[in-house]
Amino acid sequence: MSDWIQVKGSVKKGHGVASGKSGDPRFPKGTIAMQKPLFAEQGLDISGYFLGTINVSIYPYRYEIEKPKYTFRDIKWAKEEPAEDFSFFDCRIILNSGEKFEGLVYYPHPETKPEHFQEPEVLEIMTPFIQDLKYEDEVVLELDRRQIEIHKS
Repeated sequence: MSDWIQVKGSVKKGHGVASGKSGDPRFPKGTIAMQKPLFAEQGLDISGYFLGTINVSIYPYRYEIEKPKYTFRDIKWAKEEPAEDFSFFDCRIILNSGEKFEGLVYYPHPETKPEHFQEPEVLEIMTPFIQDLKYEDEVVLELDRRQIEIHKS
């Protein structure tokens, strides 16, 4: 039995703070750019990824955390913001063309996150930049079921 499971999803518009597209003056280059060196100090190099996230809705499914690949606690990444906990999970995103990109599910723990919450069926995905990916595009996510599991809502 493979440890990889697949779920269909749809690309949704996010808050724009991860990439800096929101125009929030607290995060001019985006939250990911601010967090990147702190993740590197903890042993996670995200330099190969676009400094933003792809928001993928897997509705009518939901996810359940099993065992993250990485979990970092009490990360103080912004002077004016409280410290947060983050977890990451292996994933792949497959486009309709069949093209596949290795990535990570980026999961700021909601219990430590001060704002910009996601719907419970939305996963934030980090990958290298994907040219021509648009909102509402359908994709397939492959996830390692030892790290994160998918259930029908």
